[in-house]
Amino acid sequence: MTTELTGTYLTLDDGRPAVRFSRVYDHPVERVWQFVTEADHLAAWFPFRARIELCPGGAVTFPDDPDMADHPGTVIAVDPHRHLSYAWDGDELHFDLEEIDDKRTRFTLTNVLAAEDTAARTSAGWEMCLQALDAKARGERYEEPHAGVTAPWKGVYDAYVAAGFPSGAPVPGPGA
Repeated sequence: MTTELTGTYLTLDDGRPAVRFSRVYDHPVERVWQFVTEADHLAAWFPFRARIELCPGGAVTFPDDPDMADHPGTVIAVDPHRHLSYAWDGDELHFDLEEIDDKRTRFTLTNVLAAEDTAARTSAGWEMCLQALDAKARGERYEEPHAGVTAPWKGVYDAYVAAGFPSGAPVPGPGA
């Protein structure tokens, strides 16, 4: 599978490492907000089915995955239809939505990393997940696994390493 690398590695103003992805979807901002915040929509593309209490301090839980029971998140900020951020498993996820016009929305995901050496691994994972979100936004069903050790992301990971993204963190799966 050939995948165009769409992630950017950056260092935030406060010195923390992050990876960022941006897309434009042919949907109004309210619809893209649903993709980011509602469990049934998240199940189609996010690494885990998530439930998000949309208020600062609200819980982010993964009720369908017993392995994630000990990895809840906490909402940092919510500005409906514009911004959602939460801390999760040492990282921070920031979802920013910008209305381009009443039918198109710019979606930006910034994953602030707890450790710099996870940049290539995290970027490869998001690349797979965002391919599934891209399909959902087009009204298509994404048939391949988009998360976990069965997702076909190893080649994408290798490409991010070759592109100079920090790496070295353990990667999941057999033969990783």
